[in-house]
Amino acid sequence: MPVFSDLHHFGQSVWLDNLTRGHIHEGRLAQLIEQGVTGITSNPSIFHKAVTESTEYNDQLDLLRAVEPDPERRYEALVSEDIRAACDFLHPVYVNSGGDDGYVSLEVAPRFAHDEEVTISEAKRLFVLVGRENLLIKVPGTEEGIRAFERLIADGVRVNVTLLFSLQHTVRCFEAYIRGARAWVDKGGDPGRLKAVASLFLSRVDTLVDKKLEALSSPEAQALRGKTAVAMAKLAYQRYRDFFMGDYFATLRPHKIRPQYLLWASTGTKNPAYGDLLYVEPLIGSDTINTLPDKTLAALADHGRIGDTLHNDFPEAEATLIALETLGISPMQVGEELQVEGVRLFAEAYDKLIEAMK
Repeated sequence: MPVFSDLHHFGQSVWLDNLTRGHIHEGRLAQLIEQGVTGITSNPSIFHKAVTESTEYNDQLDLLRAVEPDPERRYEALVSEDIRAACDFLHPVYVNSGGDDGYVSLEVAPRFAHDEEVTISEAKRLFVLVGRENLLIKVPGTEEGIRAFERLIADGVRVNVTLLFSLQHTVRCFEAYIRGARAWVDKGGDPGRLKAVASLFLSRVDTLVDKKLEALSSPEAQALRGKTAVAMAKLAYQRYRDFFMGDYFATLRPHKIRPQYLLWASTGTKNPAYGDLLYVEPLIGSDTINTLPDKTLAALADHGRIGDTLHNDFPEAEATLIALETLGISPMQVGEELQVEGVRLFAEAYDKLIEAMK
């Protein structure tokens, strides 16, 4: 049995953190779905690489240049075709799971990360543009993005909240989902329509924290390198259980509202000194999603060790974050720095992508 399907036995979905036209046309996507991949995430960086490093889009782009004067609309025409095709490939997963799985994510333009109203209108417009029920619209976990997310859920729009880098980001996201879900139910909305995930970024956290630890040079600091992101993820999962299995969600549980699952993002190991499955093997557990780039997905298939690991080591995870605070490194502040940088990097990738459309 393929290893991707093995993770399903422990309640975890495996999604592909990549989408190209080649994946679709050459059968790679169909093969991965057959092996147990049940969703796809995308972002401006992924599409910039797909469009600029292949010739697969050239003919359509030439046609669009002749009929569509707006480069951003040209991009949307290209990407919506890929997203729509991916949604169709995953539609059987979506149907068979009762709407729990089988989703593809498309991001609102990053320049709107601090504009609540435009984020809402763009999310709704993109959902209509793609025209597929198993689409998640990605909005950022900024303060404005979280407010937009709550209102989108209250209107029944399915959302992937991205660029979360701390426990505080994650908790704010959970709270917004529950408030939005209550508003949706209160207005008579179909509970089964709601779907949302909270994308917690991992490898970038270790990259920044490790840099701060190396500057301290003490043995205590060096012993913490490469441990922050996994510890944060485990504690985020503990918060998930507190929120969605406890009293906070109690009034919504009878309505069969889905919890907002945690999604592990940024799971490709950036430091070659660490194992290539650092953000996979310790984080396998129920009600979660791990979205993997191609290289990490291949590593999982080749030598991944599968087990119910996410429920272990909560005290050690707590001790890790306390030790960081003792050394003067605030995980909350790290999260704020990384979110600002993440918005900037995605905006730069998006701008380069639009420039390639001209």
